[in-house]
Amino acid sequence: MLKKNLLCLFTVALLANNLYAQLTILGSSTPLTLPLDTGTIYLTDYFSSVSAIDSLGKVKGLSLTLSADKQTAKITVNPTELAFLSSLTVYSQKGNAHLLLRKSAKQNFTYSFDAKGAEYKSVQIAGDINGWTPAKTPLMFKNGKWEFTAPMNPGKYAYQLVIDGKWMLDPDNAVKTSNGSGGYNSVMQVSFGDDSKAPVLFTKSAESNAINIGTENLVSSYFVFYNNELLSESAINRNAAGMKISIPKFAFSAPSATIRVFAFNQYGISNDLNIPLQNGKIVTNATNLKRDDYHAATLYFMMVDRFNDGDKSINKPVIDERVDPKANYQGGDLKGITAKIKDGYFKNLGINTIWVSPIVQNPQGAYQEYPKPRRWFSGYHGYWPVYTTKVDNRFGDDAALMELVKTAHENNMNVLMDFVSNHIHEENPLYKSHPEWFSSMYLKDSTVNIRIWDEQRLTTWFDTFMPDIDYTKPAAVEAFSDSALYWMEKFDLDGFRHDATKHVSEVFWRALTKKMKERVVAKGSKNIYQIGETFGTRELIGSYIGSGMMDAQFDFNLYFDARPVFAGSEESFDKVAASMKETMQYYGSHSLMGNITGNHDMPRFLYYAGGAEKKGEDEKEAGWSRNIKVEDPKGYARLKMLNAFIMSIPGIPIISYGDEIGMPGAGDPDNRRMMQFSNLKPEEAAVKITTDKLVNLRRNSMPLIYGDTRILKADKDQMVFLRQYFNQTAVVVFNRSNLPSTFEIKLPDYAKTEGLKSNFGNTFKIDGNTIKITIAPLSFEILTQ
Repeated sequence: MLKKNLLCLFTVALLANNLYAQLTILGSSTPLTLPLDTGTIYLTDYFSSVSAIDSLGKVKGLSLTLSADKQTAKITVNPTELAFLSSLTVYSQKGNAHLLLRKSAKQNFTYSFDAKGAEYKSVQIAGDINGWTPAKTPLMFKNGKWEFTAPMNPGKYAYQLVIDGKWMLDPDNAVKTSNGSGGYNSVMQVSFGDDSKAPVLFTKSAESNAINIGTENLVSSYFVFYNNELLSESAINRNAAGMKISIPKFAFSAPSATIRVFAFNQYGISNDLNIPLQNGKIVTNATNLKRDDYHAATLYFMMVDRFNDGDKSINKPVIDERVDPKANYQGGDLKGITAKIKDGYFKNLGINTIWVSPIVQNPQGAYQEYPKPRRWFSGYHGYWPVYTTKVDNRFGDDAALMELVKTAHENNMNVLMDFVSNHIHEENPLYKSHPEWFSSMYLKDSTVNIRIWDEQRLTTWFDTFMPDIDYTKPAAVEAFSDSALYWMEKFDLDGFRHDATKHVSEVFWRALTKKMKERVVAKGSKNIYQIGETFGTRELIGSYIGSGMMDAQFDFNLYFDARPVFAGSEESFDKVAASMKETMQYYGSHSLMGNITGNHDMPRFLYYAGGAEKKGEDEKEAGWSRNIKVEDPKGYARLKMLNAFIMSIPGIPIISYGDEIGMPGAGDPDNRRMMQFSNLKPEEAAVKITTDKLVNLRRNSMPLIYGDTRILKADKDQMVFLRQYFNQTAVVVFNRSNLPSTFEIKLPDYAKTEGLKSNFGNTFKIDGNTIKITIAPLSFEILTQ
C-alpha cells in the first residue's frame, strides 16, 4: 500500500517559456545547482535579452546582487536557511520569470587513515574526488591519524592511498571495486541523512484536461512547470494522495509542450517528472513524438572513415611507409553514410539520430605522436582541423554533406556533427595569422605542456602539432563559435557532439550556445541538441550542463560502473544500481545524458567480455601486438545484456558503430576497424537481431522514454527495475548467472500489470502486482504492454 502523504508548507512555482516579447527564455529552463558559498548566476544563460530585467526577488538563504549590465547576479549562500529547492523571481515591467534553484548537496566529510603507529612522511589520496591527482588531497597528521576534511557530494568514490609515493588500497577498508584493468580500488562511501525518506513522485492517470500525480513520503513543497510559463495556484488541486494538475486552456493550441514536477521535504529532493503534451493532450503513443524531441532519440555514432565506402574515386590514403594501415585512411565517406540511410540500415535498426565524427579538412600527410612509442598517424579520424569550415576532400564535399543531411531528414532522422573546439592542427592558417589565440606549448618552468589533462586542463596541448585554443581571447571565442554556426546554418544540422569539453573554457560554450539559440532556435524551426565529452567526476561533467551550455554529456561514470558488471562476474549489480541513482541525483530523472555501448577512445566492450583482455597489459599496445578477437562466446550474451541496459534506462541510448554486431578490438586504433555489413558470424548476426529488437522497442515505448524509474532489486547477479508512465509499464530484468534464475517481483501498487508480455521469450506469471518469471542464463527480459 502507498503511504499517505502529509502535505505541509506547500509551494507551487510555475515558470515561463515565452515571457512576453522582452523577457524570453529560449529552450527549457533547467534547474540551477547553487554553490556552497558564493558564485554567479549567468542570466544570459536563460534570457535572450536581459535589458528588460528590472530586479530580482528575494530567496530565503540567498543574497543576490544584480550586475549593472544585468547579465549576471552575484550570490552568497546561507546553507542553513536555504531550502533544497526554491524559485528566483526575475522581475520585468512586461512580465516576470522564475528560475528553479537547487541547493548544493555537498557537506563537509572527514576521512581518516589510522597508521597504527607506523611513521610516514606523507599520506595522500588519489581517486574520483580529485581526478586521481594525489597532490590535490594531502592528509594532515592529527591525534595519531591522517585526516582530510572537504565538502563532498553524497555517493561512492573509488580511491587509493598514496603513502610516501607508493599507491595502495586502504588496508582499513574492505570495500573495493574493479579498476577496469585487472586490479582494484578502495571505495569511499559518503552519505548524509536518510534519502530513502525523500519524496517519490509517479504518474497516476490522465483526464481530458488534467494530470494526476501520486506521491510517497512526506512532501514539503512542489514546483510545477508548464514549459517555463507561470500559472496560478488555482491550476493545482492538492490532496493526500498527491496532486491534480489542470492543463491550461492555451495548452490545447500548442503543438508540443511539457509538464515538469519537482518536490522536496526535510530529507531531500524527489525524483522529477517530465510529461510531454501535444495540443494539450498527454502523449501516450511514442510514434507521435517528433524527431527533435531528444528524449526519444536513439543515437548511432560512426567514424566516417571506418563506416562505409560510397565513393572510391576520392580514396586517398597517406603514402608513407611509416603509417600502419590501422592508422591510415580506409575509404569511408559521406556518400557511404547516405547509402546506408537509403538502404534502410538505420531504419531497420531503429535509429533516428546519427552522430558523424569530424568531417573538417585534416592534413594530407602523416604526423608522429609525442608519447612513446611515437608512432606515425594520418588524420583519418578527423580530429586535426586544418580548416574549420571545409569538408575533408577524402570524405566528400559540400554537396555530399548536403545530400546526407537532406536524406536523413527525409527519413525522419537527425544529424549531429562532431565539432573540435579545443585545438587546431599546426597547418591551420589561423595558427600563423593569429598566434596570440593559442596557448604556449611550454609552461613557465619550461615543462612541456602536453597531455597534462587535469593540472593544465584548459591549456594543455594534445600533441606537439595541435595548438590549444586560448579562449581568454574574445576574438578567438567569436571566430571559433562562428565556425560552428557555419555548419549549423549552412547544412541544417541538428546539433553537435563536442570533443574534449572539459578542456574548453565555459566562456566559449556560453557564447556558442547563445548564438545557436538566437540564430537557430529563436527562428522556431527546430530544437537543437549539444552533447559533450568529459572524462571526470559527475560534478565536473555536470558543470558543463545547463540552460546556457550543453544539453548533456556522455555518462562515462555510469558506463565504467556498468562495464565490469556486465562483462565479468565479480562485481555486483548493486554497483550499477548505485551508479544509476547517482546519475539521476546529479543530472535529473529525465536527463538527456548519453548512455553508451562503447567509445572510439577505449577498447570495445567485447575486449573485456569476450576474454581477450590480459591482466596488466597496455590496452592500446594489445591492438598493435596481437590479433584481438572474441575468445569466449559468452561475451556476445554479455553484450546483449549491456545493449538491453543502455536501451532501457533514462537518458539517450548511443550505439557505437559495430556494437550492434559485436565487433572486437583493443584500444585505439584497433577499436576503429572497418564496419561489417555482411558475412557476419552466427553470433554476430544474433547480436544484430537482438539489438534491432531492443532499439525498436525503445523507440516505441513511452515508459522506456518518459517513464518514472524505480530500482526494485540489485544483488550479485540479478537486477530488476521498473519504468512506469501512467498506465503503461515496463519491467526490466537481468540474470548474469550461468544458470536459469526465477524472480518473484513485487511491483508498487500503482504499477499496471494488465497486458504485460514478454519480448525476449522468457515465461512469467502474474498474481496481482507480483510477477514470477524465469530468466535464462546470461540473459534479460523486458516486459511491456
